[in-house]
Amino acid sequence: MSEDEFLKVSELYKSFGESDNRQEVLRGLSFAVRRGEFCVLLGPSGSGKSTLLNIIGGIDTADSGYVAIGGDRLGKMNEKALTQYRRRHLGYVFQLYNLIGNLNVRENIEVGAFLSERPLDVDELLHTLGLWEHRDKLPNQLSGGQQQRVSIGRAIVKNPDLLLCDEPTGALDYNTSKEILQLIEEINKKYGNTIIMVTHNEPIQQMADHVVKLRDGKIRNDEKVAHKITAAELEW
Repeated sequence: MSEDEFLKVSELYKSFGESDNRQEVLRGLSFAVRRGEFCVLLGPSGSGKSTLLNIIGGIDTADSGYVAIGGDRLGKMNEKALTQYRRRHLGYVFQLYNLIGNLNVRENIEVGAFLSERPLDVDELLHTLGLWEHRDKLPNQLSGGQQQRVSIGRAIVKNPDLLLCDEPTGALDYNTSKEILQLIEEINKKYGNTIIMVTHNEPIQQMADHVVKLRDGKIRNDEKVAHKITAAELEW
């Protein structure tokens, strides 16, 4: 496994339904992502990007083809091994925050730490996230942006090899979205996690190292970004 192929997707096919109702969602996708890279999966609704992310995360399985992370093929793992792999190596950030309502900020993040053998320091992470002063608050005492920061903290405290983000700014306003993107950018630089972000928001591709554009379940463009800009410089 070379560093250029930390994440490898090879000839991936996925469909849903049967016979006349069968719908091909992924149609032979192949690409690779370097370790530490910030990769954006860009495409309109229905292009297959969330299905692809779920297969990369071991939440769903492909009909054929394979995903390999660090040289390990997910499809060859049994359910127990796959569960352990997700716990130890993957972090998830979704559009919906999925926080535990009766736990405060620190405790929600610590839930992620308990799943890891090498967690990040929670106090340091609270400062990085801009949540130190809110650490004792419950989720319903936070803004949407603050809740998403907690969600990111819960995912990243595991110190995952791969951070998967599914439309993490989809429910947020413009300014808060930019704050969250700046935070993800900072995490990528500070901790070196490989980040895969699904979005339909085209300007976000400008801050990525690598952009894979999807349409109708196929890759229509796969390119490295020669001159990326910072999240603070993004406009849409």
